[in-house]
Amino acid sequence: MEKYLLAKSLHIFGVVLFLGNIVVTALWKLLAERTRNPAIVAFSQRLVTITDFAFTAIGAALIFVTGRYFLANKFGEINTISWLSWGYWLFIVSGLLWIVVLVPVQIKQAKLAKEFENKDEIPNRYWTLSKIWVIVGFVATILPLANLYFMVFKPT
Repeated sequence: MEKYLLAKSLHIFGVVLFLGNIVVTALWKLLAERTRNPAIVAFSQRLVTITDFAFTAIGAALIFVTGRYFLANKFGEINTISWLSWGYWLFIVSGLLWIVVLVPVQIKQAKLAKEFENKDEIPNRYWTLSKIWVIVGFVATILPLANLYFMVFKPT
């Protein structure tokens, strides 16, 4: 029982890090970009990149490892239990969106931000990437929030 509770605690901690950072980071970024001040936007972009690697990645790793290898087994096979399967695949799809789209966009934006940090204008390329980040990021955030529903309510 103690191993289960430890795994569950680490899993919940991972969820807090993961979802908390996703929501707070998006808010910081959007508020910073509303200023249209190159120095503020560049600073925000740098922090978005750092916090995503520090908190979102660590949270995701804790969620995946504890959920897949320590908690799911208590209920059976992932693909045989609908709520568990939905949660698992929502998490995987969200992760793929982050890895394939969002992280590369953030890296490109961070490079652009270094260039415009001390200038008077933010290039259009940054704003185009920002639109992609917002749209795909919204989807990549809704999926784990839906996942939270499946994990808590366990609908059949």
